[in-house]
Amino acid sequence: MSIEVLGIDIAKNVFQLHGVNRGGGVVFKRRVMRDQLLEVVAQIERCTIVIEACTGAFYWARKVEEVGHQVKIISPQYVKPFVRRQKNDGNDAEAICTAARQPHIPLVPKKSIEQQDIQALHRARQRMVNHRTAVVSQIRGLLLDRGFAIGKSITRARRIIPEILSDVENEITVLAREALNELYDLFRDLDRRIIIFDRKIDAVFRDSEVCQRIAKIKGVGPKTATAIVAAVGDGSEFKNGRHLAAWVGLVPRQFSSGDRTVLMGISKRGNQHLRSLLVHGARAVVRTAPNKTDHNNQWVNQLRERRGFNRATVAVANKNARIIWAVLRTGEPCRATF
Repeated sequence: MSIEVLGIDIAKNVFQLHGVNRGGGVVFKRRVMRDQLLEVVAQIERCTIVIEACTGAFYWARKVEEVGHQVKIISPQYVKPFVRRQKNDGNDAEAICTAARQPHIPLVPKKSIEQQDIQALHRARQRMVNHRTAVVSQIRGLLLDRGFAIGKSITRARRIIPEILSDVENEITVLAREALNELYDLFRDLDRRIIIFDRKIDAVFRDSEVCQRIAKIKGVGPKTATAIVAAVGDGSEFKNGRHLAAWVGLVPRQFSSGDRTVLMGISKRGNQHLRSLLVHGARAVVRTAPNKTDHNNQWVNQLRERRGFNRATVAVANKNARIIWAVLRTGEPCRATF
């Protein structure tokens, strides 16, 4: 039995294995439990093992590589078209195996434990930010129902809400005031927790020479730099900077046929958190460009005049993504500044 590619459909407890030989013939099928997986894989001759990107994929990739196999990770969107008939574990494992044998299927960059640690910080912080936004929105809604309108700004909310709650002469009842005070305390507690995560991310940034090189790019700060390193590592999984920009989702969607080429809005594929960080940084570059006269900022200003603020912002974000790839691959600092 000679297995060339082994597809593994991973789950919490039950794992489905599907192996094919060089000609594509099925030579191995097995269903194993979680505690049996590494033992079974270790008994198989060295081959290419393919895993669908999902929760636990990077953990199992590291464990399987320790046994001696080569591991590839494929995005679920490229596996789904190869699922035949009904969806079940066996068909999923077969689809993973089939997708891996296609020469044009891109792979998901693997993550080390350090990268996953940084990503955990970003995800936990973003969860706190989302909760804070929800709490402030609820406070604004409750106050609007009592005749107090507050603009959409966290800074304005911090200033105005305490003034409203401390004014005992307004029409807010005791019960409503108590409820709003509890929500405001929750808002302040979330603020405190977000600051803690910011400090941890800043500490990671200070300890990483790669992150500091990336942060020299205009529009890229500590959060963007650490998120980039956590997501793509050294960028070796990408052929060039345009490939990275497309993976993040900063390129137009195509709807073309024949000799008629139609480009639409940005594709919004890839890492949403990473894309939003790059776009926010690019927005600051476009906003401050009119005050500068160097070559790069003139390009930004001309682009803004031709295509508008939003398109110029995405273009700068796309350019930053390509520059980041070059910095990661060459190991040299950024020489282009806005």
